[in-house]
Amino acid sequence: MQLQLFFPFPSPSPPPLPQTPTLIITSTLFSSFFFFFLVVLVLFSSRQRRQPKGKILPPGSMGWPYIGETLKFYTQNPDSFFANRRRRYGDTFKTHILGCPCVMISSPEAARIVLVTKAHLFKPTYPPSKEKMIGPEALFFHQGAYHSRLKKLVLAAFLPSVIRGSVSEIEQIVLKFLPTWENTTINTLQEMKRYAFDVAMISAFGHKRDSEMKGIKQLYQCLEKGYNSMPLDLPGTPFHKAMKARKQLNETLRRLIQERRGNEKAGGGGLLGNLLGAKNHKVDQLSDSQIADNVIGVIFAAHDTTASVLTWVLKYLHDNRDLLEAVTREQDGIQRKIIEENRRLTWDDTRHMPLTTRVIQETLRRASILSFTFREAVEDVEFEGYYIPKGWKVLPLFRTIHHCADFFPQPEKFDPSRFEVPLRPNTFIPFGNGVHSCPGSELAKLEMLVLLHHLTTSYSSARLHSNISWIFSEVAVVAFQPTKDLALQYIFLIDKYGDLAAIFIEKFSPSNFDCRWQVVGDEDGIQYGPFPVPKRGLPVKVDKVVAINIPRFFALSIGLVSAGANSAQ
Repeated sequence: MQLQLFFPFPSPSPPPLPQTPTLIITSTLFSSFFFFFLVVLVLFSSRQRRQPKGKILPPGSMGWPYIGETLKFYTQNPDSFFANRRRRYGDTFKTHILGCPCVMISSPEAARIVLVTKAHLFKPTYPPSKEKMIGPEALFFHQGAYHSRLKKLVLAAFLPSVIRGSVSEIEQIVLKFLPTWENTTINTLQEMKRYAFDVAMISAFGHKRDSEMKGIKQLYQCLEKGYNSMPLDLPGTPFHKAMKARKQLNETLRRLIQERRGNEKAGGGGLLGNLLGAKNHKVDQLSDSQIADNVIGVIFAAHDTTASVLTWVLKYLHDNRDLLEAVTREQDGIQRKIIEENRRLTWDDTRHMPLTTRVIQETLRRASILSFTFREAVEDVEFEGYYIPKGWKVLPLFRTIHHCADFFPQPEKFDPSRFEVPLRPNTFIPFGNGVHSCPGSELAKLEMLVLLHHLTTSYSSARLHSNISWIFSEVAVVAFQPTKDLALQYIFLIDKYGDLAAIFIEKFSPSNFDCRWQVVGDEDGIQYGPFPVPKRGLPVKVDKVVAINIPRFFALSIGLVSAGANSAQ
C-alpha cells in the first residue's frame, strides 16, 4: 500500500518504483532517525518548560537541543570554556554538556553550600557507564546512612595513625622501581601510574601475596583502558573488553574475600581487612559485592589522580631549578640525619618537609587535575536567588576557584610560598570538601613525599664546569670543600670499584648543583586522559650516579685533599 497525495479529482497513478532491499533499509533507518530526533526534541523542550512561573534559572546558554554546548566544551580549552562564561554570566551560570542541563558554580561560598552545608540536597552522580564499570555499591555513588557507614570504614583504613606504618612498605616500592629508570628515557605518567597502583594495592589489601596481586593488576589494567571509551558494549570494543575484565575481577575478588572470611590468618589489613571486620556487627554486615565494589573504587580513586599530580610535580620542579635546589637541600638534610642514626625514612621525617609539602600543595592548586565534581539536585532547590530544577547537575568548579586572582595573585605562576600564610577559607579544595571529600588524601600526600625524598637525594649531584659534560657511566661524583674559608671545591669522579677516575678543582658556588634527570624535548602543553597532564606524559631522561664504598672513599678523599692542597700551593 502506497501513500498518495489527495486531490479532488482522480489522477493516474505513476508506475510503482522497484523496492530494492537497500532502498527499504535506507528508508527505514532515515524514518527511525527522524522519529528519534523528534522524540529528543520534544523531551528537551518539555524539560525546558519545567521552569515554574516566578522562578529564575541562572543565566547562561543551553546550546543546541540535546547536544547543548558539549562540542564547544570538548573543542575548547576547558579553562577558556568556563572562564568565558564566568566573565559573561557571573559566578553561577547554566549550560548543557554531556547530555545534561548543568549549573556551574565558581565561588568558594557557593561551593561550600553544595558540598557541605546543604550537601543533602545535592547527591554525587556519575555517568551510568562509570557506575557500572566501578560498581554500583561503591562509596562515592551514595549518600545517607549507607554512605556514612561506609565512609567510617574507609576512613579507618587511611587515618594517619594507620598509614604511618606504611612508610617502610611505600619506601620499598620506591627503592625497587627507581633503579629501572636509570640510563633510559621514561614516560613519567606511566611510571607514576605503576608506582601509585602498587601503593593502592597495599592500602587496599594490606599484606598480600604476589600471585594474587599479579592477576588483579592485569585485570585492572584491562578495565582501565576502557574506562574513558565510548560506552558501546559490543564485541571488540574497549568498553566490552573492560566490562569482561570487570566481571573477572569481581570473581577474583570474591574468591579472595571468601578466603579471608574463612581464615582470618590468610592475610589482612588494609581496606579489605576493615570492610571484612564489619562482619562482627550485624547491622554493618557487608556483602561480597559491596566489599568488591568499594575495593575497586578506592583503587580507581587512588591511581590516576596521584599519578597525574606526581607527573606535574616533576614538571614544575624541572622548570623551576632554584626551587628544585631548595627541595634537594631540604631532603639532603633529612637524608644526612637518617644516615647518622643508621635507620630508614619514617613518618616523623615526612612531617619535617615543609618546603616539599608546599610544592605538593602548589602543584595541586596549579595543576588542579580535578577540575570539577558532579552533583545532582535531589529536589527543586532555591540557590543564591536562582532556581535549580530537580535532576539538574551542579558542578563546583575547583580549577576556576584555584586559578582566581582574587584568591591567588598571579595564579599562573608556580609559587609554593603562597602556602606559608593561611588561605582564605574554601579557596583550596583539591580533595573536595564535606562528607564526600577524598578519604585517602593523607595517603596520597605521603606517597608523594616518600618518592620526592628518594628522587631528589638519589638523582641530584654536583654539576661540573661548563666545558665538562656528563658523559661518564657508572661513575660517582662527589663535591668536597676542605674548609669553609677555602673558596675551592674538589670534585672527585669515583668508578664503581671505588677507584679514582678523575679530580677537578674549581671555585665553589652553590649554583654548581643541578639535577641528573632531564625532560626530553621542549614541547609544552596539556593532554587529557582523563585528567590534565603534560604533553606526551612528560618523557624524562635519567642518568645514574653509583654509590661508592664510603669507608674506602673517606680514606681516599683525605689523601687526595692533602695532595690537592699541596699542589695548589
